[in-house]
Order: sequence, then structure tokens, then C-alpha cells
Amino acid sequence: MTEIVEDSFRQMKYTKETKSVTKPKIRKRKKFIITVSVAGGIILLLYFFLINFLVSAALVPSFMEKLKAFERITEDSYAAQVQTSDIQVNRQLALNETNAWLETVESRLISVISGDGYALAAREFFSREDSHVWVLVLHGYTGWKEEMYPFACWYYGEGYHVVVPDLRCQGESDGDFIGMGWTDHYDCMLWINHILAQDEEAQIIIHGQSMGAATALMLTGEENLPDNIIAVVSDCAYTDAYSMFGEKIEEWFHLPAFPLVDSACVVLKLRGGYNLKDASAIRAVARSSVPTLFIHGEDDAMINVQMARNLYEEAACRKELLIIEGAGHAQAQDKEPEVYYARIREFLQEAMRLSGRIDS
Repeated sequence: MTEIVEDSFRQMKYTKETKSVTKPKIRKRKKFIITVSVAGGIILLLYFFLINFLVSAALVPSFMEKLKAFERITEDSYAAQVQTSDIQVNRQLALNETNAWLETVESRLISVISGDGYALAAREFFSREDSHVWVLVLHGYTGWKEEMYPFACWYYGEGYHVVVPDLRCQGESDGDFIGMGWTDHYDCMLWINHILAQDEEAQIIIHGQSMGAATALMLTGEENLPDNIIAVVSDCAYTDAYSMFGEKIEEWFHLPAFPLVDSACVVLKLRGGYNLKDASAIRAVARSSVPTLFIHGEDDAMINVQMARNLYEEAACRKELLIIEGAGHAQAQDKEPEVYYARIREFLQEAMRLSGRIDS
């Protein structure tokens, strides 16, 4: 009996000693878990704020203005351009001709409402000729319609009616997020419908530069496009917004593209309603049947010329490729204006002939 009592006593003593050792360990473990959880939560919160900042800094004009991002982008873009005397002279000549034209040409400011409720603006120029040929001229990222007026001037001289819109969020058009071509290509259907409402026989060309060119290419990948769209001129387009966003995150913010771009896609989908991965010109041209002239400057430091070659190779439509040596981003028309516009004229004449809309 005594032995049983002693064993019970020893067991109770062991249990108490064990508990006295275990409790501090449990408390330390809980404290560690709580600390790690809090730290992880803070890191995730900071990461979320970083992604939101990057999306806003790249795609929300009002936020970009606060950061003076427009000024920086303009400065960076200018610094990346080819600075040669022939480009500068040709550019000034084009501007002088355009300014003189603007003083006499008939035009009007027009607007439409996008599918998600934004008021979009454009300037419409009417040809003096009895013409059914129209061109929709699209500017690039952080651009505005006025910078595309030299193209409008040339097309007007060729007998075209011209519509030059401000893409959403830019110029006089409303919006919350720059569309990188995706929301814009839906918006462009509104301008096409505007043209067709005035002229059922319209023969429509879409001429885009940079993001505007990517917008035009994305449009050609849509099903049930009106037959009235007979050609696209794609000047220095990018292959897809996902790749471009990754490049610019690395270039502008010195941050790794992965996993930031994928995270930005999720945030942009929640905030802006679209995914950067959807904005793919290269997927669109693989489905396109619209004749397309791809143009690019060989020395483009903003959108690599290889993107034009990739787009050309993937395009399922009738296609041509023009690479202008010595031209930087959006400078092909200023480096070799005669070659540039002559090639466009020939391409569009052939496109119209093949469409059956003019005599061969």
C-alpha cells in the first residue's frame, strides 16, 4: 500500500514538473505564431499598397499628375528619341503644314458615351470631296488627339474624312484607367458606328500609333466586324500590354516584373474592370482578316522593333511590313516622310481594290 502511495506521489510530481516546463514553451510558440502572422499581414498589406501604387502610377492620369509622372514620361520619351537634324526639320515642316491647315479646315468636336458611362471626345474633319473614305486616327499612351493632327492633315489631303478621338482618360475624354488598348478597342466601335450612321457606304481605315496601333490591332481580332473596315495602319504597336507593363515596371520603378505584373493584373481587374493579359494585339492579329500594314522604327527604344516583326509573323491577314532605319519611337513619318506616306497610299489603294470598293 505504501509503495502505491509513493508511486502516485512521484507521478503527480512528474506531471507538475512537466506542465511547468511545457507552459512556457506553449506561450513562446503562440507568441512566435502571432508575431509571424502580424508581420506577414503587414508585409501583405504593404505589398497590396505597392501594387495599387504601381497600377495608379501607370494607368490613372489624375494620380500620375500628382506624381508628375506625365512630365517624367514625356522627358524620358524625348530622351529616348533619335535626335537628328533631318527628323527635327521634317517634324517642324509637318507641324507648320498642319497648323496652316487647321486654320481653314472644317471640323467639329463630337462625343459618344462608352458602354460603362464615360463621355468620350473626338475631332471630326470633313473632306471637301464627295468621298466615302474615312480614317480613324488613334494616339498613343498618355497622348491626346491634337498630336495626331499631322496624320489627319495628310489623310485629308488624300480625300478622306477624318475622326481623331481622345482615348479614354486622356485629352478631353473621361475615364478612370488608361485602357492599354483593351477598353479602347471597344470604345473605337462607337466611333465606327458614328461614321456608319452618317455614311452607310463608308470605307474605313484605322491608323494607330503606339498604344493606338495596338488598339487597332485588338479591334481586328473581334468577330463580326463591319465589312466597312478595310485596312489598318499599325505604327509602332506593342505585342501585348502584359509584356509592356512588365518592361516599364523594371525601367521606371526598378522593380522585378514577376510577381508584380501578375498581382497588378488582379488589382486592375478589381479596380479597372479589365486584365492586362486580355490586351493582346498579337493574339488578335492571329484571328484577323483585315489587311494590315505594320510600320516600326529600327531604333525604337520604347517598343522594340522585334515586336513589329512578331506581330507581322503572327498576323493571319494580308500584311506588309515597313521598317524605317534611323527612326525612334513614333518617328518613322519624320525620318522618311516620303517613303512612309507613299507606302501607306499604295497599301490602302490595294486594300480598297481587293475589297471591291474601287476599280482596279
